[in-house]
Amino acid sequence: MASSATSSLRSLVRPSIPLAPRIHPVILSRVAFLSTTTARAAAPPPTIKSRRDLPKKVKRTFKKKTNVVAVKKPNPGERKAFRKRIQLSNNSALPVRNIDELTPETMANLESKGKMFALPDKVVDQLRALEAFKTTQTWNLFRRPHFLVREETVQLMIKMEKSIEKKEALKCVLTGSKLSGKSLALLQSMSYALMNDWVVVHIPEGQDLTNGNTEYSPVEGTEPMQFAQPVYTLKLLQNIYKANKAVLEKLTLQKDWSRFTHLKQGATVADLVLSAKESENAWPTLEALWTELTLPGRPPVLLALDGLAHINKMSDYRDSSFNQVHAHELSLVRLFVDALSGKTKLPNGGAIVAATSDNNTHYHPSQELVLSQLEAGQAGREIPKPDPYERKYDERVYESLKNSYVLRIGGVSKDEGRALMEYWGASGMLRSVLNTNTVTEKWALGGHGIVGEMERVSLMTMRM
Repeated sequence: MASSATSSLRSLVRPSIPLAPRIHPVILSRVAFLSTTTARAAAPPPTIKSRRDLPKKVKRTFKKKTNVVAVKKPNPGERKAFRKRIQLSNNSALPVRNIDELTPETMANLESKGKMFALPDKVVDQLRALEAFKTTQTWNLFRRPHFLVREETVQLMIKMEKSIEKKEALKCVLTGSKLSGKSLALLQSMSYALMNDWVVVHIPEGQDLTNGNTEYSPVEGTEPMQFAQPVYTLKLLQNIYKANKAVLEKLTLQKDWSRFTHLKQGATVADLVLSAKESENAWPTLEALWTELTLPGRPPVLLALDGLAHINKMSDYRDSSFNQVHAHELSLVRLFVDALSGKTKLPNGGAIVAATSDNNTHYHPSQELVLSQLEAGQAGREIPKPDPYERKYDERVYESLKNSYVLRIGGVSKDEGRALMEYWGASGMLRSVLNTNTVTEKWALGGHGIVGEMERVSLMTMRM
Protein backbone atom coordinates (compact mmCIF):
# COMPACT_ATOMS: atom_id res chain seq x y z
CA MET A 1 0.00 0.00 0.00
CA ALA A 2 2.83 2.34 0.87
CA SER A 3 4.68 1.66 -2.34
CA SER A 4 1.60 2.25 -4.45
CA ALA A 5 0.93 5.59 -2.70
CA THR A 6 4.52 6.69 -3.25
CA SER A 7 4.36 5.88 -6.94
CA SER A 8 1.11 7.81 -7.31
CA LEU A 9 2.63 10.91 -5.67
CA ARG A 10 5.67 10.72 -7.91
CA SER A 11 3.45 10.84 -10.93
CA LEU A 12 2.14 14.26 -9.78
CA VAL A 13 5.59 15.91 -9.56
CA ARG A 14 6.39 18.28 -12.52
CA PRO A 15 9.18 16.81 -14.58
CA SER A 16 12.38 18.87 -14.83
CA ILE A 17 13.46 19.74 -18.38
CA PRO A 18 17.15 20.50 -18.86
CA LEU A 19 18.12 23.71 -20.69
CA ALA A 20 19.27 23.47 -24.22
CA PRO A 21 23.00 24.01 -24.60
CA ARG A 22 22.44 26.91 -27.05
CA ILE A 23 20.42 29.06 -24.62
CA HIS A 24 22.74 31.20 -22.50
CA PRO A 25 22.25 34.71 -21.03
CA VAL A 26 23.77 37.42 -23.17
CA ILE A 27 25.55 40.30 -21.37
CA LEU A 28 25.51 43.51 -23.43
CA SER A 29 28.49 45.74 -23.16
CA ARG A 30 28.33 49.56 -22.93
CA VAL A 31 30.38 49.90 -26.05
CA ALA A 32 28.66 51.52 -29.01
CA PHE A 33 27.05 49.22 -31.53
CA LEU A 34 29.47 47.82 -34.18
CA SER A 35 32.43 49.25 -32.28
CA THR A 36 35.63 47.31 -31.68
CA THR A 37 36.72 49.54 -28.80
CA THR A 38 36.84 47.81 -25.50
CA ALA A 39 34.54 49.08 -22.80
CA ARG A 40 36.22 51.40 -20.33
CA ALA A 41 34.97 52.39 -16.96
CA ALA A 42 33.42 55.90 -16.94
CA ALA A 43 35.23 58.55 -14.93
CA PRO A 44 33.42 59.59 -11.75
CA PRO A 45 31.72 63.03 -11.81
CA PRO A 46 33.68 65.90 -10.27
CA THR A 47 33.10 66.60 -6.63
CA ILE A 48 30.78 69.58 -6.00
CA LYS A 49 31.97 71.57 -3.02
CA SER A 50 30.05 74.84 -3.54
CA ARG A 51 27.49 76.51 -5.81
CA ARG A 52 30.25 77.78 -8.06
CA ASP A 53 31.09 74.19 -9.03
CA LEU A 54 27.60 73.59 -10.41
CA PRO A 55 27.40 73.36 -14.20
CA LYS A 56 26.28 76.63 -15.71
CA LYS A 57 23.37 76.70 -18.13
CA VAL A 58 23.99 78.71 -21.24
CA LYS A 59 20.82 80.32 -22.59
CA ARG A 60 20.90 80.81 -26.30
CA THR A 61 18.62 83.39 -27.87
CA PHE A 62 17.87 83.60 -31.53
CA LYS A 63 16.00 86.94 -31.56
CA LYS A 64 16.51 89.05 -34.60
CA LYS A 65 17.57 92.58 -33.85
CA THR A 66 15.02 95.16 -34.95
CA ASN A 67 15.07 98.92 -34.95
CA VAL A 68 12.80 100.09 -32.10
CA VAL A 69 11.03 103.33 -32.96
CA ALA A 70 10.20 105.52 -29.96
CA VAL A 71 6.49 106.40 -29.75
CA LYS A 72 5.43 109.68 -28.22
CA LYS A 73 3.22 109.13 -25.20
CA PRO A 74 -0.04 111.11 -25.07
CA ASN A 75 -0.08 114.19 -22.91
CA PRO A 76 -2.05 114.19 -19.66
CA GLY A 77 -5.75 114.39 -20.47
CA GLU A 78 -5.26 113.91 -24.21
CA ARG A 79 -6.88 110.48 -24.38
CA LYS A 80 -9.82 111.63 -22.26
CA ALA A 81 -10.33 114.63 -24.53
CA PHE A 82 -10.26 112.35 -27.57
CA ARG A 83 -12.76 110.00 -25.95
CA LYS A 84 -15.14 112.83 -25.05
CA ARG A 85 -14.75 114.91 -28.19
CA ILE A 86 -17.92 116.30 -29.76
CA GLN A 87 -18.13 116.51 -33.55
CA LEU A 88 -21.06 118.61 -34.69
CA SER A 89 -20.53 118.65 -38.44
CA ASN A 90 -19.67 116.27 -41.24
CA ASN A 91 -18.48 117.69 -44.54
CA SER A 92 -19.18 114.38 -46.27
CA ALA A 93 -22.90 114.68 -45.57
CA LEU A 94 -25.13 116.48 -48.03
CA PRO A 95 -26.42 119.93 -47.02
CA VAL A 96 -30.18 119.84 -46.51
CA ARG A 97 -32.10 122.59 -48.24
CA ASN A 98 -35.46 124.17 -47.42
CA ILE A 99 -35.25 123.64 -43.65
CA ASP A 100 -36.15 126.55 -41.41
CA GLU A 101 -33.79 127.83 -38.76
CA LEU A 102 -34.83 127.83 -35.14
CA THR A 103 -36.32 131.07 -33.79
CA PRO A 104 -37.29 132.06 -30.22
CA GLU A 105 -41.00 131.41 -30.89
CA THR A 106 -40.63 128.22 -32.89
CA MET A 107 -40.68 125.48 -30.28
CA ALA A 108 -43.64 126.88 -28.34
CA ASN A 109 -45.78 126.96 -31.49
CA LEU A 110 -48.16 124.05 -32.10
CA GLU A 111 -47.64 124.36 -35.86
CA SER A 112 -43.97 123.41 -35.44
CA LYS A 113 -44.83 119.92 -34.23
CA GLY A 114 -43.37 117.21 -36.45
CA LYS A 115 -40.89 119.47 -38.29
CA MET A 116 -37.09 119.59 -38.45
CA PHE A 117 -35.26 122.80 -37.55
CA ALA A 118 -31.62 123.86 -37.78
CA LEU A 119 -29.81 125.27 -34.77
CA PRO A 120 -28.25 128.73 -35.27
CA ASP A 121 -24.47 128.84 -35.02
CA LYS A 122 -24.56 131.16 -32.01
CA VAL A 123 -26.79 128.77 -30.07
CA VAL A 124 -24.55 125.84 -31.05
CA ASP A 125 -21.54 127.61 -29.50
CA GLN A 126 -23.50 128.33 -26.33
CA LEU A 127 -24.71 124.74 -26.05
CA ARG A 128 -21.18 123.48 -26.57
CA ALA A 129 -19.98 125.73 -23.74
CA LEU A 130 -22.70 124.26 -21.50
CA GLU A 131 -21.67 120.71 -22.50
CA ALA A 132 -25.20 119.97 -23.66
CA PHE A 133 -24.17 117.68 -26.52
CA LYS A 134 -23.54 114.01 -25.76
CA THR A 135 -21.01 111.67 -27.33
CA THR A 136 -23.76 109.05 -27.79
CA GLN A 137 -25.79 111.33 -30.07
CA THR A 138 -25.40 111.19 -33.86
CA TRP A 139 -24.39 114.79 -34.55
CA ASN A 140 -21.27 113.68 -36.44
CA LEU A 141 -23.31 112.08 -39.24
CA PHE A 142 -24.87 115.29 -40.56
CA ARG A 143 -23.78 118.58 -42.07
CA ARG A 144 -24.98 120.76 -39.18
CA PRO A 145 -27.06 120.22 -36.02
CA HIS A 146 -30.79 119.78 -36.56
CA PHE A 147 -33.48 118.33 -34.35
CA LEU A 148 -37.11 117.29 -34.56
CA VAL A 149 -39.70 119.31 -32.67
CA ARG A 150 -41.92 116.65 -31.11
CA GLU A 151 -45.24 116.88 -29.35
CA GLU A 152 -43.51 116.55 -25.97
CA THR A 153 -41.15 119.37 -26.95
CA VAL A 154 -44.03 121.74 -27.63
CA GLN A 155 -45.68 120.80 -24.32
CA LEU A 156 -42.49 121.53 -22.38
CA MET A 157 -41.85 124.87 -24.11
CA ILE A 158 -45.44 126.04 -23.55
CA LYS A 159 -45.07 125.32 -19.83
CA MET A 160 -41.76 127.19 -19.75
CA GLU A 161 -43.40 130.15 -21.49
CA LYS A 162 -46.27 130.19 -19.00
CA SER A 163 -43.85 130.17 -16.07
CA ILE A 164 -42.80 133.72 -16.97
CA GLU A 165 -46.40 134.90 -16.99
CA LYS A 166 -47.13 133.25 -13.64
CA LYS A 167 -43.80 134.35 -12.12
CA GLU A 168 -43.43 130.83 -10.84
CA ALA A 169 -40.79 128.27 -11.70
CA LEU A 170 -41.61 125.14 -13.66
CA LYS A 171 -40.33 122.03 -11.87
CA CYS A 172 -40.17 119.21 -14.40
CA VAL A 173 -38.68 115.72 -14.50
CA LEU A 174 -38.12 114.10 -17.90
CA THR A 175 -38.46 110.34 -17.84
CA GLY A 176 -38.93 107.56 -20.36
CA SER A 177 -37.39 104.44 -21.77
CA LYS A 178 -33.81 104.05 -22.90
CA LEU A 179 -32.78 105.98 -26.06
CA SER A 180 -36.12 107.78 -26.20
CA GLY A 181 -34.55 111.26 -26.38
CA LYS A 182 -34.61 112.64 -22.82
CA SER A 183 -31.19 114.30 -23.11
CA LEU A 184 -32.22 115.80 -26.45
CA ALA A 185 -35.39 117.21 -24.88
CA LEU A 186 -33.18 118.75 -22.20
CA LEU A 187 -31.02 120.27 -24.95
CA GLN A 188 -34.13 121.66 -26.64
CA SER A 189 -35.20 123.34 -23.41
CA MET A 190 -31.76 124.94 -23.13
CA SER A 191 -31.96 126.11 -26.75
CA TYR A 192 -35.32 127.74 -26.06
CA ALA A 193 -33.98 129.45 -22.92
CA LEU A 194 -30.83 130.75 -24.61
CA MET A 195 -32.74 132.17 -27.56
CA ASN A 196 -35.14 133.96 -25.20
CA ASP A 197 -32.32 135.53 -23.12
CA TRP A 198 -32.65 133.33 -20.08
CA VAL A 199 -29.70 132.50 -17.84
CA VAL A 200 -28.92 128.81 -18.25
CA VAL A 201 -27.05 126.71 -15.69
CA HIS A 202 -26.42 123.14 -16.76
CA ILE A 203 -24.93 120.19 -14.85
CA PRO A 204 -24.05 117.72 -17.64
CA GLU A 205 -23.78 114.55 -15.54
CA GLY A 206 -25.15 114.05 -12.06
CA GLN A 207 -22.68 111.26 -11.43
CA ASP A 208 -19.76 113.70 -11.63
CA LEU A 209 -20.97 115.22 -8.37
CA THR A 210 -21.33 111.98 -6.41
CA ASN A 211 -18.76 109.45 -7.66
CA GLY A 212 -15.92 110.83 -5.56
CA ASN A 213 -13.77 111.97 -8.48
CA THR A 214 -13.57 115.65 -7.57
CA GLU A 215 -12.20 117.49 -4.56
CA TYR A 216 -14.54 118.43 -1.74
CA SER A 217 -14.30 120.43 1.46
CA PRO A 218 -16.71 121.22 4.34
CA VAL A 219 -18.64 124.48 4.30
CA GLU A 220 -18.36 126.37 7.56
CA GLY A 221 -21.49 127.30 9.45
CA THR A 222 -23.77 124.67 7.90
CA GLU A 223 -25.92 122.30 9.95
CA PRO A 224 -26.02 119.49 9.03
CA MET A 225 -22.56 119.76 7.56
CA GLN A 226 -22.49 120.42 3.82
CA PHE A 227 -19.58 119.93 1.48
CA ALA A 228 -18.53 122.13 -1.43
CA GLN A 229 -16.74 120.92 -4.55
CA PRO A 230 -14.51 123.88 -5.42
CA VAL A 231 -12.78 122.60 -8.57
CA TYR A 232 -16.02 121.45 -10.20
CA THR A 233 -17.76 124.67 -9.15
CA LEU A 234 -15.02 126.80 -10.71
CA LYS A 235 -15.39 124.98 -14.02
CA LEU A 236 -19.18 125.38 -13.81
CA LEU A 237 -18.79 129.13 -13.31
CA GLN A 238 -16.58 129.36 -16.38
CA ASN A 239 -19.16 127.50 -18.47
CA ILE A 240 -21.94 129.76 -17.18
CA TYR A 241 -19.97 132.83 -18.22
CA LYS A 242 -19.18 131.50 -21.70
CA ALA A 243 -22.79 130.62 -22.45
CA ASN A 244 -24.54 133.61 -20.82
CA LYS A 245 -21.98 136.37 -21.30
CA ALA A 246 -24.29 138.71 -23.25
CA VAL A 247 -27.03 138.52 -20.60
CA LEU A 248 -24.80 138.70 -17.52
CA GLU A 249 -22.99 141.82 -18.77
CA LYS A 250 -26.30 143.71 -18.75
CA LEU A 251 -27.07 142.94 -15.09
CA THR A 252 -25.72 145.24 -12.39
CA LEU A 253 -24.98 143.90 -8.92
CA GLN A 254 -27.59 144.83 -6.33
CA LYS A 255 -25.80 143.51 -3.24
CA ASP A 256 -22.41 144.03 -1.67
CA TRP A 257 -20.01 141.11 -2.07
CA SER A 258 -16.85 142.83 -0.89
CA ARG A 259 -16.14 140.16 1.73
CA PHE A 260 -14.55 137.91 -0.90
CA THR A 261 -14.29 140.16 -4.00
CA HIS A 262 -12.76 143.53 -4.84
CA LEU A 263 -15.47 144.71 -7.22
CA LYS A 264 -16.16 148.41 -7.52
CA GLN A 265 -19.48 150.20 -7.56
CA GLY A 266 -21.45 149.51 -10.73
CA ALA A 267 -19.90 146.11 -11.40
CA THR A 268 -21.94 143.60 -13.36
CA VAL A 269 -22.88 140.02 -12.63
CA ALA A 270 -20.39 138.98 -15.31
CA ASP A 271 -17.64 140.68 -13.28
CA LEU A 272 -18.77 138.73 -10.24
CA VAL A 273 -18.38 135.45 -12.11
CA LEU A 274 -14.97 136.44 -13.46
CA SER A 275 -13.77 137.40 -9.98
CA ALA A 276 -13.45 133.71 -9.07
CA LYS A 277 -9.85 133.12 -10.09
CA GLU A 278 -9.10 130.33 -7.62
CA SER A 279 -11.12 127.34 -6.58
CA GLU A 280 -11.24 128.51 -2.94
CA ASN A 281 -13.65 131.30 -3.88
CA ALA A 282 -15.68 129.26 -6.36
CA TRP A 283 -18.52 128.19 -4.07
CA PRO A 284 -19.02 131.64 -2.42
CA THR A 285 -19.08 133.16 -5.91
CA LEU A 286 -21.66 130.68 -7.19
CA GLU A 287 -23.76 131.27 -4.08
CA ALA A 288 -23.60 135.02 -4.68
CA LEU A 289 -24.48 134.53 -8.36
CA TRP A 290 -27.52 132.44 -7.45
CA THR A 291 -28.63 135.09 -4.96
CA GLU A 292 -28.35 137.82 -7.60
CA LEU A 293 -30.27 135.78 -10.18
CA THR A 294 -33.15 135.11 -7.79
CA LEU A 295 -33.73 138.79 -7.01
CA PRO A 296 -36.83 140.47 -8.52
CA GLY A 297 -36.31 142.10 -11.89
CA ARG A 298 -33.77 139.56 -13.15
CA PRO A 299 -34.18 137.43 -16.29
CA PRO A 300 -35.65 133.93 -15.96
CA VAL A 301 -33.30 131.11 -15.01
CA LEU A 302 -33.13 127.57 -16.38
CA LEU A 303 -31.45 125.07 -14.06
CA ALA A 304 -30.88 121.78 -15.87
CA LEU A 305 -29.38 118.46 -14.81
CA ASP A 306 -28.95 115.09 -16.53
CA GLY A 307 -28.79 111.87 -14.50
CA LEU A 308 -31.26 112.50 -11.67
CA ALA A 309 -30.81 109.15 -9.91
CA HIS A 310 -27.15 109.89 -9.15
CA ILE A 311 -27.97 112.88 -6.93
CA ASN A 312 -30.60 111.01 -4.90
CA LYS A 313 -28.34 108.36 -3.39
CA MET A 314 -25.48 108.05 -0.94
CA SER A 315 -22.38 109.54 -2.52
CA ASP A 316 -18.87 108.09 -2.48
CA TYR A 317 -17.63 110.88 -0.21
CA ARG A 318 -16.94 110.51 3.52
CA ASP A 319 -17.16 112.95 6.40
CA SER A 320 -14.62 113.39 9.18
CA SER A 321 -16.05 110.36 11.01
CA PHE A 322 -15.75 108.27 7.83
CA ASN A 323 -19.51 108.07 7.42
CA GLN A 324 -20.94 108.19 3.91
CA VAL A 325 -22.18 111.60 2.80
CA HIS A 326 -25.63 111.72 1.23
CA ALA A 327 -25.73 113.49 -2.12
CA HIS A 328 -28.16 116.09 -0.73
CA GLU A 329 -25.45 117.17 1.72
CA LEU A 330 -23.25 118.34 -1.17
CA SER A 331 -23.77 122.08 -1.52
CA LEU A 332 -24.14 122.12 -5.31
CA VAL A 333 -26.66 119.28 -5.24
CA ARG A 334 -28.46 121.00 -2.37
CA LEU A 335 -28.81 124.17 -4.47
CA PHE A 336 -30.45 122.18 -7.27
CA VAL A 337 -32.66 120.10 -4.95
CA ASP A 338 -33.94 123.17 -3.08
CA ALA A 339 -34.97 124.73 -6.37
CA LEU A 340 -36.59 121.51 -7.62
CA SER A 341 -38.57 121.02 -4.42
CA GLY A 342 -39.81 124.61 -4.42
CA LYS A 343 -37.91 125.66 -1.31
CA THR A 344 -36.01 128.25 -3.34
CA LYS A 345 -38.41 130.54 -5.20
CA LEU A 346 -37.76 132.03 -8.62
CA PRO A 347 -39.71 135.31 -8.60
CA ASN A 348 -38.97 136.03 -12.26
CA GLY A 349 -40.13 132.68 -13.58
CA GLY A 350 -37.95 130.03 -15.09
CA ALA A 351 -37.61 126.28 -14.97
CA ILE A 352 -35.80 123.52 -13.14
CA VAL A 353 -35.59 120.53 -15.48
CA ALA A 354 -34.04 117.20 -14.51
CA ALA A 355 -33.72 114.20 -16.81
CA THR A 356 -33.48 110.59 -15.76
CA SER A 357 -31.15 108.22 -17.57
CA ASP A 358 -31.73 104.56 -18.37
CA ASN A 359 -28.39 104.24 -20.11
CA ASN A 360 -26.23 105.05 -17.09
CA THR A 361 -28.19 104.66 -13.89
CA HIS A 362 -29.03 102.41 -10.97
CA TYR A 363 -32.38 101.33 -9.58
CA HIS A 364 -33.61 103.79 -6.97
CA PRO A 365 -36.83 102.60 -5.28
CA SER A 366 -37.72 105.98 -3.75
CA GLN A 367 -37.33 107.86 -7.01
CA GLU A 368 -39.24 105.25 -9.02
CA LEU A 369 -42.10 105.31 -6.50
CA VAL A 370 -42.41 109.10 -6.42
CA LEU A 371 -42.31 109.47 -10.20
CA SER A 372 -44.88 106.71 -10.70
CA GLN A 373 -47.17 108.32 -8.11
CA LEU A 374 -46.86 111.75 -9.73
CA GLU A 375 -47.44 110.36 -13.20
CA ALA A 376 -50.49 108.39 -12.06
CA GLY A 377 -51.90 111.47 -10.35
CA GLN A 378 -51.47 113.55 -13.52
CA ALA A 379 -53.25 110.90 -15.61
CA GLY A 380 -56.05 110.33 -13.09
CA ARG A 381 -55.11 106.71 -12.44
CA GLU A 382 -54.85 104.87 -9.16
CA ILE A 383 -51.81 106.02 -7.24
CA PRO A 384 -49.29 103.23 -6.54
CA LYS A 385 -48.62 102.41 -2.91
CA PRO A 386 -45.20 101.80 -1.34
CA ASP A 387 -43.96 98.25 -1.05
CA PRO A 388 -44.36 97.28 2.64
CA TYR A 389 -41.32 94.99 2.40
CA GLU A 390 -39.00 97.61 0.89
CA ARG A 391 -36.63 99.11 3.45
CA LYS A 392 -34.60 101.42 1.23
CA TYR A 393 -37.09 104.25 0.77
CA ASP A 394 -35.54 107.67 1.33
CA GLU A 395 -37.77 110.44 2.65
CA ARG A 396 -35.39 113.11 1.34
CA VAL A 397 -35.99 111.96 -2.23
CA TYR A 398 -39.75 112.19 -1.78
CA GLU A 399 -39.50 115.72 -0.37
CA SER A 400 -37.35 116.88 -3.28
CA LEU A 401 -39.60 115.48 -6.04
CA LYS A 402 -43.14 115.72 -4.65
CA ASN A 403 -43.88 119.09 -6.34
CA SER A 404 -42.53 118.14 -9.77
CA TYR A 405 -44.31 117.69 -13.07
CA VAL A 406 -43.40 114.41 -14.81
CA LEU A 407 -43.12 114.47 -18.60
CA ARG A 408 -42.68 111.05 -20.19
CA ILE A 409 -40.67 111.00 -23.41
CA GLY A 410 -41.87 108.04 -25.46
CA GLY A 411 -41.62 107.01 -29.07
CA VAL A 412 -42.30 109.36 -31.95
CA SER A 413 -45.43 108.99 -34.04
CA LYS A 414 -45.25 107.67 -37.59
CA ASP A 415 -45.64 111.17 -39.01
CA GLU A 416 -42.78 112.45 -36.85
CA GLY A 417 -40.73 109.40 -37.78
CA ARG A 418 -41.32 110.11 -41.46
CA ALA A 419 -40.13 113.71 -41.07
CA LEU A 420 -37.02 112.45 -39.31
CA MET A 421 -36.28 109.84 -41.97
CA GLU A 422 -36.83 112.35 -44.78
CA TYR A 423 -34.11 114.48 -43.21
CA TRP A 424 -31.82 111.43 -43.03
CA GLY A 425 -32.49 110.69 -46.68
CA ALA A 426 -31.85 114.30 -47.73
CA SER A 427 -28.50 114.15 -45.90
CA GLY A 428 -27.53 111.05 -47.88
CA MET A 429 -27.57 108.78 -44.84
CA LEU A 430 -30.62 106.68 -45.71
CA ARG A 431 -30.05 104.62 -48.84
CA SER A 432 -33.40 102.82 -49.09
CA VAL A 433 -36.42 104.19 -50.93
CA LEU A 434 -38.51 106.20 -48.51
CA ASN A 435 -42.13 105.15 -48.69
CA THR A 436 -44.88 104.10 -46.31
CA ASN A 437 -43.56 100.55 -46.03
CA THR A 438 -40.03 101.73 -45.19
CA VAL A 439 -41.25 104.17 -42.56
CA THR A 440 -43.48 101.55 -40.96
CA GLU A 441 -40.69 98.98 -41.00
CA LYS A 442 -38.09 101.25 -39.36
CA TRP A 443 -40.67 102.60 -36.92
CA ALA A 444 -41.60 99.06 -35.82
CA LEU A 445 -38.00 97.82 -35.66
CA GLY A 446 -37.14 100.90 -33.61
CA GLY A 447 -39.40 99.87 -30.74
CA HIS A 448 -42.45 101.76 -32.03
CA GLY A 449 -40.69 105.06 -32.58
CA ILE A 450 -37.83 105.06 -30.05
CA VAL A 451 -35.49 107.53 -31.75
CA GLY A 452 -32.25 105.88 -30.66
CA GLU A 453 -33.42 102.47 -31.86
CA MET A 454 -34.56 103.94 -35.18
CA GLU A 455 -31.09 105.41 -35.62
CA ARG A 456 -29.59 102.00 -34.98
CA VAL A 457 -31.69 100.17 -37.54
CA SER A 458 -31.47 102.97 -40.13
CA LEU A 459 -28.07 104.64 -39.76
CA MET A 460 -25.77 102.35 -37.79
CA THR A 461 -26.20 99.29 -40.02
CA MET A 462 -24.99 100.89 -43.26
CA ARG A 463 -21.92 99.59 -45.03
CA MET A 464 -20.17 102.80 -45.95
